[in-house]
Amino acid sequence: MSNHEFAFRSSGTYLNVERGERDTPYCIAGLAFDGAVTNRPGARLGPQAIRLASQMLCDATHPHFDTTPIGQLSDAGDLLLPNTGIGPMREALMPQALALLQKYHMVWLGGDHSVTLPLLRALNKIHGGPVAVVHFDAHCDTWTNHFGEPSGHGTWVYEAMEEGLLIPQASIQLGIRSSGERAAREYVNTVGGRVFTARELRGLESPAQLAPVLAEIRARMAAAGHPPVYMTLDIDCLDPAFAPGTGTPEPGGMTSAQVLSIIEELAELNWCGMDCVEVAPPYDHAELTSNAASTFVWTYLCARIAQQSKAAK
Repeated sequence: MSNHEFAFRSSGTYLNVERGERDTPYCIAGLAFDGAVTNRPGARLGPQAIRLASQMLCDATHPHFDTTPIGQLSDAGDLLLPNTGIGPMREALMPQALALLQKYHMVWLGGDHSVTLPLLRALNKIHGGPVAVVHFDAHCDTWTNHFGEPSGHGTWVYEAMEEGLLIPQASIQLGIRSSGERAAREYVNTVGGRVFTARELRGLESPAQLAPVLAEIRARMAAAGHPPVYMTLDIDCLDPAFAPGTGTPEPGGMTSAQVLSIIEELAELNWCGMDCVEVAPPYDHAELTSNAASTFVWTYLCARIAQQSKAAK
C-alpha cells in the first residue's frame, strides 16, 4: 500500500521532527481510522491536524518541565490501516504496533477510540500482563454492544476488562458525563476501579484543588504495585467550548487547564504510553481542538523526559 491509497494520511510530522524511525526513546505514530464512529466521522483526519498544530510549539521547550522532546522523538508516520472495518483494522494494527512498542515508548494519534483495544492487546504482550489505565473521556465506553454490533468505539473498556488487559482497581476514568444506563456508567466502579465524573470534577482545576483526586489515583497505583500505566485521552473529555472538533461532543466537560494539571502532576507514575483520539478537524473552530490535543501530547512527552532526567541524577 502506498501513500496514494490514503489521501487523508499525514504529510507532516509532529514538532517537525524528521520522518521515519530513528534512534530515539520516544516515537509518534498516527492511527487514521474512524470506521467505528457512531455520530460524526472525521477522526481519521486527526493525526494530520495534531501534527500541524504542533508546529506552533517552535522549539517545544515546556514551561513547566523545562525540557523539549526534540532530539528524543521520532515520527513513524501513519500506520497502514484499512479505511473501514473494525476487525481488519485491528488485525492490521497489532503487528505494526508490536514492532514499534518493542523499540519505543509510543504516543499514538487517533483516529477513533476503537484503536485503543488493539493497543492494549499489544501492551499486554510487551509487559506480560495487564496494565493500569488513566482514561479521559466524556463517555464510559463500557457498553456491551455497539448499537447492535459486537464492538466499536464505545465498547473497548468492557472488552479490555473481559480480556484481562486492564488492572481493575488501577483503572481510572475522568470526565465521564454522557447519557447512559447506570450499569454502563458505573461499570468501572463496579469492577473495583474509580470513575471521576465531570460533575465531581467541576471547579477543580489547579493542582491544589485537584489534590484529593491526584492522591487517590496515586494511592490506587501504589496499591497495585506501581504497574505500567497507559493514558488514553479522548478529546471529548473536554467541554465543547475547548474542543468542538470531535464526533460526539458533550457539554459540561473538563477544561484544558484541568487536563493539563492532571498530566503534569501525575508525571511520576510508571507511564508506558499514551493515545490521543477522537479529534475530528471538520468540526473544529479556529483549530481549538487540534491545538489542545497537540499540547496534551507535548506535555505528556515532556513529563516523561523530565522524569527520566530526574531518575538519572
